[in-house]
Amino acid sequence: MDVFEHLALGFSVAFTLQNLAYAFAGCLLGTLIGILPGLGPTATIAILLPTTYALDPTSALIMLAGIYYGAAYGGSTTSILVNLPGEISSVVTTLDGYQMARKGRAGPALTAAAVGSFVAGCFGTVVIAAFALPLTELAFKFGPAEYFSLIVLGLIGSVILASGSVLKALGMIVLGLLLGMMGADVNSGVERYSFDIPELANGIDFVVIAMGLFGYGEIISNLSRPDSGRHVFKVGLSNLYPRKKDWKRMTPAICRGTLIGAFLGILPGGGAVLSSFAAYTAEKKIKLEPGEEPLGEGNIRGVAAPESANNSGSQTAFIPLLTLGLPPNSVMALMVGAMIIHNIQPGPQVMTSNPELFWGLIASMWIGNAFLVVLNLPLVGLWVRLLTLPYRWLFPAIVLFCAIGAYSLSNSTWDIWMLGWFGVIGHVFIKLGLESAPLLLALILGPMMEENLRRALLLSRGDWSVLVTRPISATLLLLALGLLLLLVLPAIRKRRQEAFSEE
Repeated sequence: MDVFEHLALGFSVAFTLQNLAYAFAGCLLGTLIGILPGLGPTATIAILLPTTYALDPTSALIMLAGIYYGAAYGGSTTSILVNLPGEISSVVTTLDGYQMARKGRAGPALTAAAVGSFVAGCFGTVVIAAFALPLTELAFKFGPAEYFSLIVLGLIGSVILASGSVLKALGMIVLGLLLGMMGADVNSGVERYSFDIPELANGIDFVVIAMGLFGYGEIISNLSRPDSGRHVFKVGLSNLYPRKKDWKRMTPAICRGTLIGAFLGILPGGGAVLSSFAAYTAEKKIKLEPGEEPLGEGNIRGVAAPESANNSGSQTAFIPLLTLGLPPNSVMALMVGAMIIHNIQPGPQVMTSNPELFWGLIASMWIGNAFLVVLNLPLVGLWVRLLTLPYRWLFPAIVLFCAIGAYSLSNSTWDIWMLGWFGVIGHVFIKLGLESAPLLLALILGPMMEENLRRALLLSRGDWSVLVTRPISATLLLLALGLLLLLVLPAIRKRRQEAFSEE
């Protein structure tokens, strides 16, 4: 039975009325979750997991999968409109999406995110269908040493995201790594940097820090200015969709982001997050056209590429789950739990013992991506109209919205206090000209980097040379070192500063 026969079987399963209904419900719920800061697919799927007992296994997995990639889809909305990343993988979208919204181009930004997500999602599904087994074998070549080196390369690469000095960006990365180390030690469980405060025993949640630095920080900075100098949105209701030159610029960016996400999505440990940052970094290296805005100042490529990458990565994250039974992230781990609830053993035997489930789930992803476009594109005008609200009404709503999201994480007022303090810190960062994106990336990747370093050293019995004796790891570290050296060279640093100051 070839791929086309497999897909025909999958579509015959996915196109039943019941499975279409569950795919739509998952996509709708996922989109709402992506829009609401503080909620996330992991918490939602964990809450809904018991409800899948009564469902058919295929229907249950189709709904849960819809929640997962729907959240990646919907996370761009608040990132663009109010500078609040609804999902971790949408952090990079705030850099250009929010600037476009402030310039009256929220509509084109939302459309670029929607179209990029649809194209990337469909391509990611093709990759799953055609290249699942070969790509999984490639991912198997990455051990703890390789993942550590890949994360180091990603952190050094994030310096390119920052428009300030290299030294400031590196300082923000170090601060992010230190914040990521708060809480229990990876191996021993001993508390670190908790200062005997019980609420810090598990560290500080990423969502609290992200909403504080981006959301509250921006609000405090706006309120500290007189009305005339306040950042007020320009709302272009007559120009809701991208122009011809926008399509010309964003189409190649969507293709690049899709390819980056398809590859990095199969790697364990947040492929969608790595994908969005990697795609944005790649766009930074592409020469600007005459009259094109620099990235970070409202360039549509800065929205299209990372949104395509994180959705493509969200789809290909199913490859190690479906082919090997290995969950690459926390959401996929819950999907494994859902399969076990229904007496399905995750792994290669799913293809042969449950072909209807395997190919039905893959086919439902195409249908789900179509649902997401139908749900999102017609609503672009509605989202943009939210910006017509006076700022004196808008900012209290954002403050309340963030506070509810923070409280919902652990039902603790401590998170609300931390949200406020990180808002003040975010305001200080804005005053000092410090970028928050490298800090957030280091906060996300820091625990993963530490865990993989510990594993590599345990396997090598404390021999640090394992990082340079393994070819892939050594190559990645050399690339990171080369990138760092290039960034500190006077000629490169001057060109980088010119790129950011370009009008």
